[in-house]
Order: sequence, then C-alpha cells, then structure tokens
Amino acid sequence: MPILSSPFNYLAAALPLLTVIGLMIFKRWSGQRAGPAGLLIGVIVGTLAFGLNFEVLWVSALKGIMLALFVLAVLIPALLLYHLVTRSGGISALARWLEALIMDQHLMLIVIAWAFSGMLEGLAGFGLPIAIAAPMLVNFGVPPLNAVAAVAVGHSWAITFGDMGVIYQTLTAVTGLDGAVLAPYAALFLGAACVGCGFGAMHLLGFTHKWPTVFGLSLLMGTVQYLLAGANLTSIAALGAGAVGIIGAVLISRLRSGHSPKVPLNRPLIAALAVYGGLTLMMALVILISPLYQSLNKLVWQIPVPALTTQTGFVTPAGSTQAIRPLTHPGSLILIVFGISYWGFRRARLIEPGTWRPILSTTRRSAVPAAISISAMICLSMVMEHTGMTLLLAQGFSAALGAIFPVVSPLVGILGAFATGSNNNSNVLFAPLQMNIAGLLQVMPMILVGAQTAGGALGSMIAPAKLVIGCTTVGLDQRDGEVLRQTIIYALLIGVGVGALTLLLCLR
Repeated sequence: MPILSSPFNYLAAALPLLTVIGLMIFKRWSGQRAGPAGLLIGVIVGTLAFGLNFEVLWVSALKGIMLALFVLAVLIPALLLYHLVTRSGGISALARWLEALIMDQHLMLIVIAWAFSGMLEGLAGFGLPIAIAAPMLVNFGVPPLNAVAAVAVGHSWAITFGDMGVIYQTLTAVTGLDGAVLAPYAALFLGAACVGCGFGAMHLLGFTHKWPTVFGLSLLMGTVQYLLAGANLTSIAALGAGAVGIIGAVLISRLRSGHSPKVPLNRPLIAALAVYGGLTLMMALVILISPLYQSLNKLVWQIPVPALTTQTGFVTPAGSTQAIRPLTHPGSLILIVFGISYWGFRRARLIEPGTWRPILSTTRRSAVPAAISISAMICLSMVMEHTGMTLLLAQGFSAALGAIFPVVSPLVGILGAFATGSNNNSNVLFAPLQMNIAGLLQVMPMILVGAQTAGGALGSMIAPAKLVIGCTTVGLDQRDGEVLRQTIIYALLIGVGVGALTLLLCLR
C-alpha cells in the first residue's frame, strides 16, 4: 500500500532527521545525545503516523544492532592499534621523518595538511588527524587558525575509506550495495575531492605557487585510491593514497634539490612502519589470494528476519541481518596485528609494562560515545526505512528537484556531516534516501550513493565536533566558528564540483 503523499506526512517523515540536525546545530548536542533523541522521535512518529508496530520495531532494532556491531568491530581494533603506536612514539617519529625527507618547506607543510593527515585518517579518524597535524603546522610557524583550517580541508578526501575502511563498511551495509561495484564510483568522486582538498590546503597556507606540484600529486593519490578501492582493498585505500602522496613529495623534493638527505631510522619509526606495513600486507594477501579468501569467507554470522508489514500496509520483504564474516573482517586482522605488535613492543622495550591499561582507557573514551551515536543513528535509519519514511522523503525530493537532483546529491552529504558530526552518520541517515531517489530518477544507485559519501567526507571540514578538537589542540578554545567561516567556502565549492561530475555521470 503506497504512503499518502501529504504535507503532514512529509513533515512527519522528516521530523526525526530534523530533530538530530536541530539538536546538533542549535543546541550543540553531540551525536551521543542527539542520536538517541532522534531515534525516540522516529519511534514516536513511526507509531503515530506510519503504522510502526512491535514486530517492525524489534526487527529494525535487531538489524541496526547487528550493523552497528559490524562497524564497531573495525573501529575499536583500529583505535587500539593507533594508540599503541602512539604510545611507542611511532606517530611522532613518522612526523619527524617526514620533515627530514621533504626539504622544500612549503611543499612539506602542504603535505602535512593534506597527504599526511589523509594517511592518518586512513589509520584512525574521529578527529585524530586534525589533533595531530594542526599542532605540527603551528610548530612550523603557521598561524593557528590557518593550521586548523588547512588540515580540516586537507584531510577530508580520505574520510570515506578512512578508519581502516569502517565508514565504507557501514555505507555498503546500510545500502545493501555490492562494495566492489560501489567502490569505483565512490573513489572517482573522492579523487575529484582530493584535487579540491589539495588546492584548498595550499590556498589556506598561502603557497599557491605550488599548484602544479599539488595537482600532479593529487592525480597520483586519486589514482592509487581508485586502484586500491577497485581491487577491493577499501580498508587501506586512503592509507595507501596518503602514503604514495608523501613518497611522491619526497621524490620531487630530492629531484629538485639534487641530493638525498641522510635520515637516521630509530626504533619507534621502524616499529610504526613495520606495524602498518605488516597490516597492509596482511590485508592485501587475504583479499588477493583467492583460494584463501574464499576459504576464510565461508564462516558467516547472520540472522534471518521475516517479511514486515506496518499497520498502514507498508511491506518490507523478508531478508537477513548484516552478514559478519569474522575470519575476513578487517577488525579481526587489525586485532591480530595489535596482539603481535603489543608483544613485539614489549620485547623491544618500546612500551612499559601495563601499557595496555592506558591504551584501553583511551580507546574506551573514544569508542563509547561513537558506539552510542553510531548505534542510535543506524537504528533510526532502519526504523525510517522499514516504515516507509525514507521512501516518502525520496519521492518528495525527486518531485521537487527532478533531473537536477544529482547536482545537490553531494550537498545533502555535506549537510548531513555538518549536522551529525561525521561522514559515517551522514551516510547512515541519507544513503538510503539517495538510493530511493536513484530508483525514482532511474539512475544507477552507485552514482548517487558515491556522491553522497563524497559529500559526507567534504562535510567533515565544517563538522563542529572536529573543528573543536583542532582548535583545542592549538590553543584556540571557543574559536571554532572562526575556522568554520574559513572552511565552509571550500566545502561548498568542492561539493558543487562533485555535484557537476555526478550530473555528468547520470546523463551518460
């Protein structure tokens, strides 16, 4: 039974999303608070206006919880590994190594704000790239406001394939799209974003004369990210692209200077390179050795769910919860590397006995708020999907904008990330909407979903939560609004550029 397209129903369907957006923008609530509030409103609206019953509610909650567990199984191990390497001095050693290798200081500062921060995003996001790279720029003489803004803009291209692929894993799970099919489209849009982010960081730092080098490196980074994502190595696509950008800058610096600097390797640096190099190699081997991958992939945890019908007659076909393949899940591989690395670091005396306690504590402080936010947002998305609210909103958008909606598609992602604080939450809330609009406009859903997540990545440069982290680390408390005024123009300009590319693909 179709849902009645009335102004009241459109408003009711939008109310849960408006609640989340309003609380985070105007009340400055975190996703940890706004997500559960939006879920509560979604349940109330679903019950009163869209026929939500107990069966639909518990199945939506079950599917949401399973999807959240799938995501958190990557997030928590990635944070554990990152904090272990940080405790050993590995991340700071990487930064000092970078300074010594790139002798052109202007290029080095751009690389820190853009490629190095993008590589950090590939390892562990949630504001850590800004917290690490912005103070580095300040130490090299960059004004604090410009430092935070440059890193906020510079690292955004890496966010979809960042966090060891956790955001992309969520995106494929919430949309049901084949990750291998979606990856090239997402990587294409993010490659275009990489060019814009590089130019934005360069402009904010005041080194516009470096544009030919930045353009060349952006093509290299975008190509590497595209190839890795296309090879189903999405967990290391951003990491690999950022690393290649750094290597490219080092080679350019050496060619221009005419000599190779002697850079001593210390134990923390060697350890950091071994940990993330080993993780990259392990992930590549598991995925690329087809017999091994197929053998490990046979173990699947999944729960079948029945067909659902709301009291108003909206039907969701029978299906199953998110499939979890524990032997090939990225989180399992990261956890193995964490265990081996901890043992090795202790043997090499890079960390003190009992270091696992502060590592667990730091990880818990980061993971618990994120877990609450992610779980609530995903459950809200499931409730809206299974009661027809998402479909109704899609019908309204497609009727209002018609064939020009693809231009707006990445801007929806930007709005979602600005409101909810992350690309992940933006995708959870709006990717199903983009899927439905793609069906109504008769375009490939991979195009609009790819544009959505590219927009969500760009929206991170104006997400208040991330800007606050950056400002705090450089002594700019309560001045995140000033940074926002610098970054918002870059988000919109790059977003419109991605939107134009989206429209071109839809018109093919």
